[in-house]
Amino acid sequence: MPPESETAADVERIARDYFARVSARDPDGMMDFWVPGRGANIHGLTELVAPGSYRAWFANLFAAIPDMRFEVEEVVADETRAAVRWRARGTFSGTAKLEGFEPNGTEIEMVGIDLLTIEDGKLVDNQAYTNGMELARQIGALPPQGSRAEKAIAGAFNAKTRVARALKR
Repeated sequence: MPPESETAADVERIARDYFARVSARDPDGMMDFWVPGRGANIHGLTELVAPGSYRAWFANLFAAIPDMRFEVEEVVADETRAAVRWRARGTFSGTAKLEGFEPNGTEIEMVGIDLLTIEDGKLVDNQAYTNGMELARQIGALPPQGSRAEKAIAGAFNAKTRVARALKR
């Protein structure tokens, strides 16, 4: 007999329980929620497959930002999906690099939304969205928005584009 389908309340509970494991910085506990071989696309950053690359990426994230705190701000769910709006804060002061960047002690704050797909009580997909450009600004990998440095980078990029366009003619 096939398992009963979840209600919207069940899906919301699973999403909240999963994010409780994220908040606890517990990659192994997070994997308890996943169907092996399925995974996430953290748009603009990486694609992950549970358990291997998924566990490793989050273990690295938590090592890079050891005091990271995730807060679920809102969950909207139906019988198969939950949209989770979250906020994360912490200090980039750990022992691991974050997307190739060495920890430098900066305070970070990220907001995002994850669209979780749940089948038979387990996660099978996550389409996650956050502003990677803002994170890069916060850690100092990009200059502040609207700054002279940002305008100089945009000017250099536009000059390169014009030269490339002229060379194609």
